[in-house]
Amino acid sequence: MVTPGARREAVAHLRADHAVSERRACLVIGADRTSVRYRRRRGDDGAVRARLRALAAERRRFGYRRLHVLLGREGIRLNHKKLRRLYGLERLQVRRRGGRKRAVGTRAPMTLPEGPNQRWSLDFVSDTLTDGRRLRILAVVDDFTRECLCLVVDTSLSGKRVARELDAIIARRGPPLMVVSDNGTELTSLAILQWSQDRKVDWHYIAPGKPQQNAFVESFNGRLRDECLNETLFTSLTDARTVLAAWQHDYNEVRPHSALGGQTPAAFSLPSCSPASRPLRVASGDGLRPALTQAARGGAEDEGRGSETALDQTEKHRHDGRGGTQGLYL
Repeated sequence: MVTPGARREAVAHLRADHAVSERRACLVIGADRTSVRYRRRRGDDGAVRARLRALAAERRRFGYRRLHVLLGREGIRLNHKKLRRLYGLERLQVRRRGGRKRAVGTRAPMTLPEGPNQRWSLDFVSDTLTDGRRLRILAVVDDFTRECLCLVVDTSLSGKRVARELDAIIARRGPPLMVVSDNGTELTSLAILQWSQDRKVDWHYIAPGKPQQNAFVESFNGRLRDECLNETLFTSLTDARTVLAAWQHDYNEVRPHSALGGQTPAAFSLPSCSPASRPLRVASGDGLRPALTQAARGGAEDEGRGSETALDQTEKHRHDGRGGTQGLYL
């Protein structure tokens, strides 16, 4: 008998079965009479706990912080420490998914966008249908507003298809200053190089085997897989497109983002406009300094190359056998 509740139950048992006084029963078990006589004065939190259970059932991968934001939107105001206590009493803790341990290499500074449409990140995510067929998802994210610009689902996505989807996004919100991606075959194709040259958009590639250099879209991919792909079985491409379109709307319009102070990307972002004139900056130990883009680094070399284009340089690399992909290694 350690807890006060257990001691109160023991005293009640002695008084009922052995007909002893409260004083004697407390003396026998070593309980304090004031704790035995204590009556709970805390208000009933049944309505809050019921709503908390309902939200946790709907948002199975949300922790108590995001649930606190959702409750606040509904007008339920309570201290975050009390919410955490109720969250624990309801046993709603999110189970952590296991993963492989990976060695952490040297960290390099990343460019920090200062407005919408300054930098987009894109990557591919893979999943399977219930019949075993594989599907691919193209995810495009605005690194400043954290907004998901598109989720394109198909069994195969070529470089030309990626270029068409980027044109569709540009038609809605204007072109970006920079696009960051990995070195996948679709993203290093001639179609993408031609697209970036025609649209005058800097396309920078991360170092091979360094997905952490594209951290914004990799973080988004983790949320997408954890909250949608691992929770849903897709029976067809149409089903997958419908579910992912609904999840994208929820992600942009409803889901609170800790990096945005609990706001949604739609509430945080400014009206769609052309890229801001302010340059991207790099976070370093002595503050923010202008980032050196690929075009700036290659300026001295380009002066001696005459009118040589990016496509010509790529073909020259291929004929020379180097095959390297130029880009900004963040």
